[in-house]
Amino acid sequence: MEIKIDNINEIGAAARRFIDNMPLGKVFAFYGKMGAGKTTFIKAVCEELGVCDVVTSPTFAIVNEYEGNGHAAIYHFDFYRIKRIEEVYDMGYEEYFFSGNLCFIEWPELIEDLLPDDVTRVTIREAEDGSRIVTF
Repeated sequence: MEIKIDNINEIGAAARRFIDNMPLGKVFAFYGKMGAGKTTFIKAVCEELGVCDVVTSPTFAIVNEYEGNGHAAIYHFDFYRIKRIEEVYDMGYEEYFFSGNLCFIEWPELIEDLLPDDVTRVTIREAEDGSRIVTF
């Protein structure tokens, strides 16, 4: 599926469309260049899921946990600063990925071999006109 976001004012509606069409799996790997809008889109999805906390990129924390309506927890990962795969093992990634809770992962390229078989790959890219295209 493909969702086009022409401007930031449309991001809430795009996030709602994403949620309405999410596959059954709970782990979502977000791919895109730096500045493509991965964090912004995940923030919008979390807000549409009822998260009241401030949603920010967990660049330094590696994982942030949020609570939304009807969800025990939503986990938001950013593996950009991972230097060694052992760091991911040490944080106990399995407890998150296989918890049955939603997991949104930025920079999954760095942990590709650890992603569950039912992961949903989401690509966000900037079009020539500045719009964003979300594909999953």
